[in-house]
Amino acid sequence: MNVNEKVNILMVDDQMGKLLSYEAILADLGENLIKAQSGREALEHLLKTDVAVVLLDVSMPELDGYDLADMIRQHPRFQRTPIIFISAVLMSDVDRLKGYERGAVDYISVPVVPQLLRAKVTVFVELHRKTRQLEALNHELRRLTNSLIAAQDHERRRIARDLHDGLGQELSGAKMMVDCLQMQNQPAEWKEKAAAEASALIDQAIQQVRSMSHLLHPPMLDEAGLHSSLQWYLDGLTKRSGLETSLKVEPDDFPRLGPELETTIFRIVQEALTNVFRHAEARKACIRLALTENRIVVAVSDDGKGLPRAVADFDANRIGVGIAGMRQRVKELGGELRLRNGAPGALVEAIIPIDSAATRSAGHLTASWGFNR
Repeated sequence: MNVNEKVNILMVDDQMGKLLSYEAILADLGENLIKAQSGREALEHLLKTDVAVVLLDVSMPELDGYDLADMIRQHPRFQRTPIIFISAVLMSDVDRLKGYERGAVDYISVPVVPQLLRAKVTVFVELHRKTRQLEALNHELRRLTNSLIAAQDHERRRIARDLHDGLGQELSGAKMMVDCLQMQNQPAEWKEKAAAEASALIDQAIQQVRSMSHLLHPPMLDEAGLHSSLQWYLDGLTKRSGLETSLKVEPDDFPRLGPELETTIFRIVQEALTNVFRHAEARKACIRLALTENRIVVAVSDDGKGLPRAVADFDANRIGVGIAGMRQRVKELGGELRLRNGAPGALVEAIIPIDSAATRSAGHLTASWGFNR
C-alpha cells in the first residue's frame, strides 16, 4: 500500500443530516468517506471495499447498531475492523459493555465534538494504513525469499556445470595422461610428452580454480582495497567480453570502507556489468564511485538499448529478485535505488547515507545487495 494512498471510512446513520455533518468534520483528513443510511447498505459497502474504520449509529430502524456490529464481526474479513459507536442517548455501563462485546472499540456521544471525532478516527486510519503497508512488505519479502532460493539453486547448478565441464574435464585428461605413464613398454619420448600434457592440463585446472575463487571473493579486496579490485575486475571483463569499461573514483585517495561495505559495492558493480553484458547489447560501460562526508554513490551506466519502462518503474511483476532485493536493502539502510534510461543506455544508481566515521572502521556499516534484471 502506498503511503499516500487514501483509505476508506464508512459512516452509518439513518439520518442524512448527521452523515453530512460527519463528512464535514472528517473532510480535512483527505480520506475516502463512504455514507450508508441503513445496515443493509453498510454491509453492501463492506463487501465491496476495504474499510479502515466504521462510524456506527447505535439507534437505527430495522437493524440497530448492535446487531449490525455483530453481523460485521461474524464475517472473517471484518473481525478486526474497528467500530466506533455514536449514540445520541446517555449510555449506561451495561450498554457500553454490550457494545464492546459486539466489537466496538470506542464510543462517542452526541453532540459530537469535531476535534475528538477527528482524533479518534485518525488513530484507526493510520493504524490501518500501517497494517496494510506491513502486509505488502511481508508479501514482497515472501516473494523475494522464494526468488532468492530459486536464484541460489540456479547459481549452484551453474557452478556445478562449470566445474564438471571445465575443471572436471581437465583433471580427467590429466589423470588419463598420468595413468598412461604407468604403462609398460612405452618409449621415453612418449612418456615425456604425456607428462608435459598432464602438467599443462593441471596448470589450466589451477588457473580455473583461481579465476572462480577470485570471482567469488577477490582476495585483492582484502589486500589492496576497493579501487584496485574494481580496476582488476574491469580489466578482466574487457578481455573476456570485449565490453569497453571505464572507472571514475572520487576522491582520488579513496579510503578503505571496511570489508563488508567494500564487498557490497564490488558485488553491485559486478552484477550490474554482468547484466549489461547479457542484456543491454552495449559497447561501453562507465562505473562511477563517489564518496562524500555523508553518502556513497555507486553508478553503472551503459550505451545499450536501455531498460523496459516497467523495470525502470520498479513494476513488481517485471523486476527480478536482484533489483527488488537491492531496492529493499537500500531502503533499510535509509538509501535509495534509482533506475532510469539515458540517451542511449541505462543508469543503475545506488545511494546510501553513511557516517564519515564508517569509512575508517571495518564493519561499521554492512549490507548485501544484488542486481539482476
